[in-house]
Parts: sequence; C-alpha cells; structure tokens
Amino acid sequence: MKLPTVQQLFIHPVKGLTPQTCQNIFLNAGHGIKGDRAFALMFIDSKNETQPKEIPWMSKKHFAVQNDWPALAALDCDFDPETEILTVRKQGVELLKENTNLSESRDRLSAFFTDYLTTLEPNKGARHPQKAPLQLVGDGKNSRYPDREPVHISLISQATMNDLEAKTGRVLDVRRFRPNVVLAAMEPWSEFDLVGKTLRLGDAQITVTAKIGRCMNIEVDPKTGDRDVPLLSVLKEKYGHVDTGVLATVDHDGAVAVGDILEILS
Repeated sequence: MKLPTVQQLFIHPVKGLTPQTCQNIFLNAGHGIKGDRAFALMFIDSKNETQPKEIPWMSKKHFAVQNDWPALAALDCDFDPETEILTVRKQGVELLKENTNLSESRDRLSAFFTDYLTTLEPNKGARHPQKAPLQLVGDGKNSRYPDREPVHISLISQATMNDLEAKTGRVLDVRRFRPNVVLAAMEPWSEFDLVGKTLRLGDAQITVTAKIGRCMNIEVDPKTGDRDVPLLSVLKEKYGHVDTGVLATVDHDGAVAVGDILEILS
C-alpha cells in the first residue's frame, strides 16, 4: 500500500494574501508553521489607533483579507526570515521590497497596502468595507494571525483537487484553497477520514481536528484576484457540502519537506 506523501508546501507570509511555495517548513507545537500568517494588514480607524508591530492574535474582522477584498489575491508576498525582507509582486512584477525590521520600511509597506486597497472594491457583506488606512503588524517570527484559535495548519489532497477539476471542467490552482500541505497518493476526499486521528507528518506529530468549511476565497483566481469559478455552488450541488481540506493542530515539533510521508499513528 502506497503511503500519502507531501506533494507541495505553502506558507502565507501576510494573512489574507496569496501564499509562497516552500520545499520545507518547520512545525512548532502550539504555534504552527514558522512564518505562516506572520504578518497581517490591520485596519486603523477611530476604534483602532495605530499599534506597535507586535500585537496579539485577533479575529480577521480587524484585518484586510481576501475574503472581503478578493483582488488582494493578485498580490504575491515572499518573506525571507534570514534578511527579514518582504517582497511584494503582482503577476511577476516586483512592486515593493522592504526590510520588515525597520520602522521606515514598515511605514512604506503600510502605505503601499493602504493605497492598493483604495483601488479595490469589497465583497458584498464585507466585515470592514471601509477603505481605512492599513498598518502592517507582526514581527515575522513569533507572531501568527490564523483565522482560528488554537493555531492550526491546513491539508488537502491532490486527488480532491483533481475530482473538483473534473466536476467543474476547469484547471484549479490549489492556492485558491490556501493550504499549507498538499498530499499525494490519497483517494479523493479521503482526508476527511483523518479527522480525529493523530499523524506523523515528516518529523512532526499532528492531530486532525476538523473539515474546513469554505468561504468565497476559493472562487478567486490567485493570479488575477478575479472571482471566476462558482466553487461554493459546485460543492453544494455536487457534494452536498462546502467543505474541502482539513485542519490540524501541531502536537510535537518537527521538520516537514516535500516528499515526506504522512503516517497514521492512532
């Protein structure tokens, strides 16, 4: 029997924006993935005065995220933890490159994202539709701003993606689903069978806790920021639910690399 293996790895340096591809990551118990959702774009308005760069976890209603502002997906962010440089690109064109450890550079990053937001339109029902100034928060090292507490990672199988592509007749970029780990050598939707199980992933140990109920993020093309495929409707009509992928908490630290095996422990 062929065991599931890691096909792709992603981190999302800035919460709500398109991820960067990795060949390896490190999982920390109680923290998740170093560098994943390490920064966020916090709204600064009358209820939320300017904050220091290190702020505790808050719900995503305080941040500019793709679910509310789809065109944010068109921005690719790459963070180098060694140099602390955050590079912002759009369709391969470099727009900005700044050192996140310098206050002047962080101000330029905040100003860039604030200006970019003024060119966008929010989704109907956005939690914070006002085009208020944005502040880049997070230290890039210890900070994390996932959607849920406790901190989690997300996994999806390539077979599930293939099944969805067959149902839609479209090639789907897996980044729509904002995974950390894409798994090969699994049956379509079989990741749902892992809920409640403890697994070894590379050198780390994780526990799968829940299926992921999806929002409009998955309908947005990460290359263009356009909503182009009604995937929520497809999921409801073809499968009777709006779930794809699973969440997991990290029980024991460990490194994970492309090609590593996923093994069920209990």
